[in-house]
Amino acid sequence: MKFHPKEGGYFVETYRSDETIPEGALPKRYRNNRSYATAIYYFITPESFSTIHRLKSDEIFHFYLGDPVEMLQLWPDGSGKMMTLGSDLLNGMKPQIIVPKGVWQGGRLILGGRYALLGTTVSPGFEFMDYEAGQRECLVESYPQFQNLIIALTESNSVK
Repeated sequence: MKFHPKEGGYFVETYRSDETIPEGALPKRYRNNRSYATAIYYFITPESFSTIHRLKSDEIFHFYLGDPVEMLQLWPDGSGKMMTLGSDLLNGMKPQIIVPKGVWQGGRLILGGRYALLGTTVSPGFEFMDYEAGQRECLVESYPQFQNLIIALTESNSVK
């Protein structure tokens, strides 16, 4: 695995479809052709977290092993929610979480957690040009009720 240059944490791409969708068949938000889908393993530790960002495609997170991960989602209508990726379904954790395109997302280990191995699947496939880092000041202004989490999940200059 290697350090994720934009988001934080560590990743390795495990799948990229060898078939592509032509740019002309995709919504206008995409530039260039896209693989049908991509998948990665994503690893976080107490020293790393998933910086708040959004994508142009839907993303599905999968929990594989380790400690639970808190995920913040901030929606375009000004609402937001916290969810927990993990295996304890009886206590509301989810082994899979969907992040729709355009929704801000960030995540970290629960307090005291040591590591988590997650996976993500993106369709149409992920390209770095589709990644947008959240800017702390703008997010706090738009979602003041989540200020503490936004500060925890961004860098002071969170343009990467």
